[in-house]
Amino acid sequence: MAFDPDDILLAQRIKALAHPARLAIVRALMTANRCSCGDIVRNLPLAQSTVSQHLKVLREAGIVRGEIEGPRSCYRIDPAAIAAVAEAMGGLAGARRALAEVA
Repeated sequence: MAFDPDDILLAQRIKALAHPARLAIVRALMTANRCSCGDIVRNLPLAQSTVSQHLKVLREAGIVRGEIEGPRSCYRIDPAAIAAVAEAMGGLAGARRALAEVA
């Protein structure tokens, strides 16, 4: 049995979000719209290398996009990726409510 490719992508994105530092980075990027790694580091109690590693995980999952602007990289949220995760999680919440009504 093969898993649905959309489910595989969703699981990768949820796994990437399953760390408090990454959630904080995503919130920071959603508030600022786009910023450099240094901007993110200034607002979190994490070292630059740690933030860079978390940004790499978020980029690999397709949640964050990075663009090179001169000597630094600028990061932003991929709104479609966040919307897909939110929609899927909302569907799970709806299923949970339906199960609670049956029980």
